[in-house]
Amino acid sequence: MSENNTVLYRKYRPSAFAEVRDQDHIVTVLEGAIKKKTIPHALLFCGGRGTGKTTLARIFAQEIGTSSVDLYEIDAASNRGIDDIRELKEAVHTLPY
Repeated sequence: MSENNTVLYRKYRPSAFAEVRDQDHIVTVLEGAIKKKTIPHALLFCGGRGTGKTTLARIFAQEIGTSSVDLYEIDAASNRGIDDIRELKEAVHTLPY
């Protein structure tokens, strides 16, 4: 997709915590976990459409140096069938290291 055809949410998506707006309480928690080195094994981001769930999760993963192999990202709005839940259940049984 050319620069002229990039959708706005991708073009202006924050790439660092400092660029995130109106989610100070979440940014504080995530940055605090990084500073204290208390990174949880898994995180669940929930909220309405357009609230920054995916953006915050990706920034957090980037900040802690997560590789794409270790990141399991799902779109729960699209993947809500029983087979999707079974696949998720199987995936979370994988050891983190």
